[in-house]
Amino acid sequence: MNKAQLISKIAEDAGMQKKEIEKVINSFVNVVTDTLKSGEKIQMVGFGTFEVRERAERKGFNPSTKAEITIPASKAPVFKAGKGLKDAIN
Repeated sequence: MNKAQLISKIAEDAGMQKKEIEKVINSFVNVVTDTLKSGEKIQMVGFGTFEVRERAERKGFNPSTKAEITIPASKAPVFKAGKGLKDAIN
């Protein structure tokens, strides 16, 4: 499902206009992005948690030259599904 299909499905389910739903989804994405940038996490009980995890610097290999390289430390956004979502899927 892509973004346009998601907007259509939510608009149909909520009985609202697609433009309104698009604004809400864009706002949701912006709030999640800004919150994760600030180092906080978002917990939605029954759905899941959005957070940022630190990845340490590590050694790797260039697959074409087999030379050893250093992969720099980074931050990665992570979503961990909650019990309610897991139960609904299973």
